[in-house]
Parts: sequence; structure tokens; C-alpha cells
Amino acid sequence: MYNASDLKKGLKIQIEEEPYVIIEFQFSKPGKGQALYRCKLRNMISGVIIDRTYRSGDTFRPADLEERKMQYLYNQDDEFWFMDLENYEQVALSADQVGDARNYMMDNLEVDILLFEGRAIGITLPNFVNLEVTRADPWAKGDSVAGDTKPVTLETGYELRVPPFVEEGDRITVDTRTGEYVTRVKQ
Repeated sequence: MYNASDLKKGLKIQIEEEPYVIIEFQFSKPGKGQALYRCKLRNMISGVIIDRTYRSGDTFRPADLEERKMQYLYNQDDEFWFMDLENYEQVALSADQVGDARNYMMDNLEVDILLFEGRAIGITLPNFVNLEVTRADPWAKGDSVAGDTKPVTLETGYELRVPPFVEEGDRITVDTRTGEYVTRVKQ
């Protein structure tokens, strides 16, 4: 069990049988009375954000969460399918649950799937993925409006800006946390 003094940003707790993550946290101690903990919480299943205020004596149950290493198989309609690497069971996540991670999903990519009471509710990508550039326009020297970058399209359909020396067919490393170019992969 967690106490109110354990609350902090990123902590995952269970409220009314649903998992929540604290996305904002503020502590205040009025002159008289108990300390107050103001929290903004996001439901990890529905994505709904709620505001709650707790007192110093309140207790919370940790969310019953588990992460499993799984392999991305394919997407069909609005579902993304993954296979557990230990028991070969398959689970599906909706497009909303996958979110921006779809920009980096390629066949056989190993990811961590977040499970709540055995039900898949989220995904954690590796920090970096290597993707192939499928379309790269030539860079026009002297194009000072765009700076020293040009737009490219990756094999997943994701578009980003890269340095001018990156060409079609190159493999590049992309940071999945920021969506930015990191480096060109040596062949």
C-alpha cells in the first residue's frame, strides 16, 4: 500500500478498480491542518484525466501491472497484434492504445506490452529504432528557410527532418521518445 506521502509524478495506482498514472503533482501544507496532495491522474485504459486532492492519511493500492516482452506481428484495421515471446499467445492493442508508437512499428520489432490484470493496455518501445528512408527529396543548397535539414519519409510512413546528406535507401536511427533523427546507420 502507498501512503499519500509516497505520491509523485509517474506513480501508478489503482482507483475504483482501474489503473491511473499521476501526470501532475503538487504538495501544499496550509498553516493549520493536514498536508494536501493535489494530483492530476490519467486513466491508463480510457485516457480520461481527473483531478483529485488527497490528505496525508490517505492510502492507495498499487496498480496490478505487468510488463511482458512481445514481438510486433502485423496490424489489421485498427488493431495491432503482438506475440508473447514465452508462450506464443497473441494479444491486440487498439490504434488509440498504440498512439504515436505506430510511427516506428515494423515487423518483428520487440516491445514491452503493459498488462493490467492480464489485459493489454499499453506499449513501451525501445528508445531507438533503425528504419529505412523510402523517400528523400534532394536538398537545395542555399535553402536557408528550411535550415540545414530536409524532409524524408521512412518505411513506416513517418515523416521527419534529417541532415541533407541522408538519401533514399539509407537506414537511420530514430529516437522513439522525441521522434527525431539520431544518426545514419553504417551499412
